[in-house]
Amino acid sequence: MPNYRRLWVPGGTFFFTVNLLERRHKRLLVEHIDGLRASFRDARRAKSFDVIAIAVMPEHLHCLWRLPEGDADNASRWARIKSGFSRRLPLGERRSDVRIGKRERGIWQRRFWEHMIVDEEDCQSHIDYIHLNPVKHGYVRRAVDWPYSSLHRYVAAGQLPVDWACDPGLSVRRA
Repeated sequence: MPNYRRLWVPGGTFFFTVNLLERRHKRLLVEHIDGLRASFRDARRAKSFDVIAIAVMPEHLHCLWRLPEGDADNASRWARIKSGFSRRLPLGERRSDVRIGKRERGIWQRRFWEHMIVDEEDCQSHIDYIHLNPVKHGYVRRAVDWPYSSLHRYVAAGQLPVDWACDPGLSVRRA
């Protein structure tokens, strides 16, 4: 059995990729975006964290968040988000005997991928990656056209222009 080791950095900033168990649920996250948003709100009320950037794709999501000083617990926050979202969905997905035995839903992959942000340049590159992900996957031609992204918050705050990263001949540019 693999020995997964998580980074425990109090007050750290982390980039995550979280996937559905089965990619055949091609639109689950966006079709139930209100339930996912509610699960994030509930998790933040239970144990605060700042969402710096997020993009929700139909079957996975990318998120960048910062933990409060003295707090290093990413795992319980993701457990709360995943379980909250799963409870908001009707039963009916396929589940293995192992998942049934552990009383688990068959919605999410058990693990998540994380990367600790090491400096401001690393943070900016991951914010850009998150906001460009819907374009990379071909869901939209312009990042601003994807409705399930924090890019809209950056545009509204004047941190990025509405046409950010629209010209494929140019590198990503900041406002």
